[in-house]
Amino acid sequence: MQPYIFPYIGYFQLMYMADVFVVYDNIEYTKKGWINRNRILVNGKDEYISLPLKKGSDFLQVKDRFLSDSWKSERNKLLNKISACYRKAPCFSATFSLIENVLMFEDDNLFNFIFNSLKVVKEYLGLPAQLVVSSTINIDHTLKSESKVLAICKELGATQYINPIGGVELYNKEVFENEGLELQFLQAKNVVYYQFKNEFVPWLSILDVMMFNSKEKVQHFLYNNYTINHG
Repeated sequence: MQPYIFPYIGYFQLMYMADVFVVYDNIEYTKKGWINRNRILVNGKDEYISLPLKKGSDFLQVKDRFLSDSWKSERNKLLNKISACYRKAPCFSATFSLIENVLMFEDDNLFNFIFNSLKVVKEYLGLPAQLVVSSTINIDHTLKSESKVLAICKELGATQYINPIGGVELYNKEVFENEGLELQFLQAKNVVYYQFKNEFVPWLSILDVMMFNSKEKVQHFLYNNYTINHG
């Protein structure tokens, strides 16, 4: 998977399903993707939050991008915004402490910063998957798409590969079977929960899920609210 800051719950459902969860650091940074931004609840509506980045070539890999020089002052503004939006949420105290821990992490490398955030949330939710950085795997890293996935799976001794449901259009079941791999796709179900008596806004950051639900309730969502498609 690509690295995302506070991704939606489906990302962590994949992590729950996996023995080994590989996070790409050596892929091109995508400007309008979800790598350094996500959505939170602001006055009953969804609104983007983002990590500001130093200017760099559009062709740089994620591991070669850095947070902006203004980040150390901007992170306090972001923390204040999150606090203002969620301070009356039932699980604010524990979740805000986790978010503060993440945003105060002293590394301005974009990948390292996001990878740390994933580790912090994973540990909080008690997910046993081993997180592996893609560039540390001994494969030909010039490979792309399906070929790269297959090479990673083979190098790690995998027998099964699980992808989000969008991968149905990208990956060929027979190609994986020929390599001795079972291909599966995870479809996250819409998780509905209390959001300050507002009309529910779906698919927000895991940050939102944790603000309104106890760790045990979030774990219940992770373990039960998805289906597996065999392609």
